[in-house]
Amino acid sequence: MNVSVILAHPDEKSFNHAIAQAACDELRRKDHHVIFHDLYKESFDPLLPAIEFAKDAVIPPDVAKHCREIKEADIIVIIHPNWWGQPPAILKGWVDRVIRPGIAYEFLEGDTGEGIPKGLLKAKAALVFNTSNTATEREKNVFGDPLELIWRNCIFDLCGVKDFRRRMFNIIVTSTEKEREQWLEDVRQIVSGLCDHFHNKG
Repeated sequence: MNVSVILAHPDEKSFNHAIAQAACDELRRKDHHVIFHDLYKESFDPLLPAIEFAKDAVIPPDVAKHCREIKEADIIVIIHPNWWGQPPAILKGWVDRVIRPGIAYEFLEGDTGEGIPKGLLKAKAALVFNTSNTATEREKNVFGDPLELIWRNCIFDLCGVKDFRRRMFNIIVTSTEKEREQWLEDVRQIVSGLCDHFHNKG
């Protein structure tokens, strides 16, 4: 299976990087084809210029490569920290430029943009791993868990990916080495189980 893994964290020593490493290693161990992007390391440009708005716009080669890869992915894995209830700006820019019309969605004929788009992504599932220094109960009850709403409802559901899964690891700042080791084992089990599920379904 083609698995697209997108990481957005500037610190190579972060737990986000450890998550990405664990996920990629496990996927490769199970002989899945992993396409990995560390957006900060690659200096991905998050700024969406006006000339890229149109569905048939000519886009730069690096962005076009991301578009081709995400279009062909069977599973999409996103890894990022919770920053003010949002993804890092570089990842938001990646969404703006890559999850684009003609690649991830399209509006039906006669629709001027006010309707619900048709999802075009062929991915069977999307999986998001987040890290946070906010307790889960507070995240849900006080803030409404905005990352869940963004990824599930505002992005993947509209782009045709109906099987959405997410795991938040918290609280990172006070976590112990033993906790982090268990979390990484959880990552390996989650990605392996997800891919096995769809591989076995054919």
